[in-house]
Amino acid sequence: MDKTPSVRFETIEFIAGDGMKLNLQHAIGEKLPTKSPVLLVHGAGVRANIFNAPVETTIVEYLTAQGYDVWLENWRASIDFSPNNWSLDKAAVYDHPYAVKKVLQLTGTASIKAIIHCQGSTSFMMSAVAGLVPEVDTIISNAVSLFPLVPTFSKWKIRIAPYLLKPFVQYLNPKTALQPRTTLDRILRAVVKLSHNECDNLACRYSSFMYGSGHPTLWRHENLNSETHQWIAQEFGFLPLSFYAQMGKSISEGRLQSVDGFPELAEDLVSSPPKTKARFAFFAGQKNVCFLPQSQTRTFNYFNALRPNFHSLYTIENYGHLCMFIGKNAVRDVFPLMLQELEKS
Repeated sequence: MDKTPSVRFETIEFIAGDGMKLNLQHAIGEKLPTKSPVLLVHGAGVRANIFNAPVETTIVEYLTAQGYDVWLENWRASIDFSPNNWSLDKAAVYDHPYAVKKVLQLTGTASIKAIIHCQGSTSFMMSAVAGLVPEVDTIISNAVSLFPLVPTFSKWKIRIAPYLLKPFVQYLNPKTALQPRTTLDRILRAVVKLSHNECDNLACRYSSFMYGSGHPTLWRHENLNSETHQWIAQEFGFLPLSFYAQMGKSISEGRLQSVDGFPELAEDLVSSPPKTKARFAFFAGQKNVCFLPQSQTRTFNYFNALRPNFHSLYTIENYGHLCMFIGKNAVRDVFPLMLQELEKS
């Protein structure tokens, strides 16, 4: 798809709470923003650029056209940085609060909004319920948040696979499917080829192998244009096996668990009332097989019981996990609903 982007980006570094250098991608549109800053937070094994798929209109372009001041956070899971054994806890305590403070400092505003996806969502939710981002007044969460629920086969896979691989490798990476360098790379490539034959894009198939049990796992093929299906090969990278341990524990418990012992975070994130006044809008693709849509339904029910009729839930028919943002028709099917939530407050 040939088009001229309606936004350009400036990179602004910020220092995380533990000293790690991270950055924000600030979207600069054709007109000056007239509305609140909105922080977009990517998932695991990708980067901020995941919100810039080659589609008719990206979520970034859509929001800047509506007058919002859009910022994309590259947190420590971003593949733009060197591989590291990040955890959701480190992101919750060290990354997101400092990204929010940087946006507040640069914009001079008292509050911002956030759109958070997948493990950017789980870790940002940890920040929110712990009271670490009180300046965020509206949070739109996609796919999963406090209650990670997955298909039965994925439960077994996340319990077994990391232990089998741990003696040999620290990270999984779809790029090794395209350029295998070691014997293990070639073995995993062969496993992917045997177990996933849903398309001819090996990076797509490897991503499904890494993230769950779907064919494919992270999107519905019919929701992607051909350019995006090829583009994803450059947008997926390292994922530490240490992450699987934390998510496996959370899936086994049926609720998000912290693992690093930070005093700011309770081990069980729903053991006490959330320390946030933010309004939440929970989004889920009805056909998401990475995290089941019941994940978001359960989190909505948790918040709704605490403050009835304040939060929102959307289950989008015929959508999966990431195609909520990179789908060719998301600009018509999903983005207007997210905009509706941003405009409420």
